[in-house]
Amino acid sequence: MLLMQFSQESAGFPPITEWSQDELKAHIGFMGGVIERIGTLGKLIDAQGLDMPNTARIVRAGGGGETLVTDGPFPESKEFLAGYWVVDLPSAETAYDLAAYISTAPGPGGRPLNMPIHVQPVISAPDLDA
Repeated sequence: MLLMQFSQESAGFPPITEWSQDELKAHIGFMGGVIERIGTLGKLIDAQGLDMPNTARIVRAGGGGETLVTDGPFPESKEFLAGYWVVDLPSAETAYDLAAYISTAPGPGGRPLNMPIHVQPVISAPDLDA
């Protein structure tokens, strides 16, 4: 799984809501190309961009079984999860190379965002019938 993390403070770019239409089109076009690239390297299982962090919530069960919903997980932070890809690739090195490529997604003025991409394998459930 590749997780696209974005930190407004370290990026040095304005929020995506302030990008021009051309900058947004270039960024979204690049991300479409990422999907095509994954197809040449392996198999795309799922990919999604995520809404802005102010829409995220933490949900847990309360002591009496009620649903507790709070802001989060990033109410005070400028760092947030911006999207993800679940991929089936032939090797960890292929995933690392793909993550480095994704990191170069264009931002304002066409400059690479160089955002960190978290790479973590997805494990399979154990065979409980064995």
